[in-house]
Amino acid sequence: MRSLVLLLAALPVAAQPKIDNVLVRMVPPGTTSLVGANMDRMKATPFYKKLVEQQRMPQVDAFAAETGFDPRRDVRELLYAATPDGSVLLARGRFKLAANPAAHAKLVRHGVYNIWTTTGNDQTAGFCILDGTLAAAGQLKAVEAALDEWTKGTHKAAQPLLALGRTIVPATHLWGVSTGFASFLASTLPKGGGRGGIDFSKLFAGMKSSWFQSDFTSGVNLELHGNAATEPDAVSLRDMAKGLIGFGRLNVPENQPELLKLWDGITVEQAATAVTIKADIALALVDRLVQMLNGRPDAQSTGRGRVQL
Repeated sequence: MRSLVLLLAALPVAAQPKIDNVLVRMVPPGTTSLVGANMDRMKATPFYKKLVEQQRMPQVDAFAAETGFDPRRDVRELLYAATPDGSVLLARGRFKLAANPAAHAKLVRHGVYNIWTTTGNDQTAGFCILDGTLAAAGQLKAVEAALDEWTKGTHKAAQPLLALGRTIVPATHLWGVSTGFASFLASTLPKGGGRGGIDFSKLFAGMKSSWFQSDFTSGVNLELHGNAATEPDAVSLRDMAKGLIGFGRLNVPENQPELLKLWDGITVEQAATAVTIKADIALALVDRLVQMLNGRPDAQSTGRGRVQL
C-alpha cells in the first residue's frame, strides 16, 4: 500500500507550475490563457541581467517615477491572464502607490478599490494597488473582473488551464498554458516580417491548446507542447516549424557561421495530433535570436541563399 501511495505521488499529474495562491484566486472567469513568471528566480539568471537590467527602458522609467512602482524592482511573481474582455497582469511583490500616480490618470472607483486609468487607441487601461503586496494592471474590464473574482468569486477559473500544464516543472522561470493560443501567442509574438525576420506567430495560430515552460539558467531552454485539431493539421504544423528553422539557417550571415548553432538547438517532433518544439540556445546567441524574431539582421552581412523579401 505504501508503495502505491509513493507511486501516485510521483505521477506527472501531481506536478504543475508553482503559483502564489493569492494570484490564482484572482484569475477571472473565462480565462483562456495563463502565463506565469517567477521574477525572484528569473532576476538571478544571466539571461535577465543581459536582456532586461542592461537595457534602457524610458517608458518603464517614466512609469516608475510617476507612480513609485518599478516592476523591474518591486515584483516577485507575475501571472498574466487573457480573457474575452481583455488581459490582466497580476503581481505579487512590494508596492507603494504614490499619492498622485500620474498627472494624466483618471481615478475609477470599483467596490472598495481605486483603479487609475488611462485611455489610448480607443481602449481604457488601468492599474490597481490592492495592498502593499498585491497589484493588478491591464484593460479596465479585465482588471475589474479580477477584482470581482478576488472579492466574491469561486476562485476556480485557473484550474482547467493548470490541468493542461500538469507536467510543467514547478520551479520553472516562465511557463504558460492556453486553450486559445491562436488569439494569444499568434497576436503577441513578434511579426518578424521583412528582411530575415522569422514569423513564428503563424505557427502557433494553428494550435488548439498548448503549454510551455522555459528555464533561463544558462541561456534559453524552452519546451512547447501543442495539440492541433487533427493529425493532418499537426503534420502541417510540424512541417511549417521545420520550414521556419530551415529558413533561419539560410539567413545566417556567411561571416557568422557560429549562428548555425542557434538553429541546430531547435528540434521539432510530431505524434498524432501533438507537436513538440524544444529549443536549447546558449546565452551568447540570445541577442541574435531576439534580432531575428524582430527582423533586424546584420545589415552588413549576406546570408546563405538569402532571398530579398
